[in-house]
Amino acid sequence: MRSENLFKRQFNEFLRHVQSVGHGRSLGSEREIGRTLGTSRTTVRKCLAAATESGLLSRDRIVLRQAEPSELYPEAETISPTLTVERAFLTWILQSDSGPGQAINALQLARQFSVSTTTIREFLQSFRHFGLLEREAGGKWVFRGMTLEFANELSDIREIFEMRSVMRFAELDDGDPSWNELRRLRTEHLELLETIETDYHRFSLLDEQLHRLINSASSNRFVTEFYHVISLIFFYHYQWNKKDERIRNEAAVYQHLAYIDAILSRDQRKISQTCTAHLSEARRTLLASITRET
Repeated sequence: MRSENLFKRQFNEFLRHVQSVGHGRSLGSEREIGRTLGTSRTTVRKCLAAATESGLLSRDRIVLRQAEPSELYPEAETISPTLTVERAFLTWILQSDSGPGQAINALQLARQFSVSTTTIREFLQSFRHFGLLEREAGGKWVFRGMTLEFANELSDIREIFEMRSVMRFAELDDGDPSWNELRRLRTEHLELLETIETDYHRFSLLDEQLHRLINSASSNRFVTEFYHVISLIFFYHYQWNKKDERIRNEAAVYQHLAYIDAILSRDQRKISQTCTAHLSEARRTLLASITRET
């Protein structure tokens, strides 16, 4: 399953590469394609064979047409087991009324998420060296709070990462699928506003999806690896405090819409302003949640 998901994710990247090359142009050699996509020649050959069979490419690797959206594998089939666990875990935390000090049983979570205990333990272990989790006897883990100093340091890194990523996003080609995904998220934000009174919890998933999409434009392995830590803290930690959650989430929806519109405009000044405003508010909310805990 893991290898299937990996290939499907790589094939989607291959189709996006074909789209960026353009109709009537050559993709180049297998080695060039592999170097561009950062994948093996074996995978490149599998992608080329599938694209040729579907009429997307000629046998000499000339682009004959653009890929249809339906030819991309659904996101659910391309995400890694780690990301699957991350999303399930974060949703579980969000729905819990407990905060720091909450006990976590790795075996129980593995059963609940239908994954191996090894996958769960690797995921939890990745947070251990940050001091966010502590392992106890019997395979149990416990959430620990974090200090204001830690939160400020993490906020600094997040702001650096995201500002660079969002500027890269604005430079993507018009045909890049990320633009359609951004427009889809904009529509979902507008739909959420219509039912915000009862569905305000949905904001957390939109928040995670938007920022993950923006940071994916960086194509930076270190940003990608660090992102799951940022997700846990920024998108879920402050929500352990339920006070004024609906009001805070509604205000954040409007901030997101302003941010998305700025990105769609490709105006670097607007992007910088809205990005700075949104991340500054996220920092303030996070710090306030920690102050309430202490």
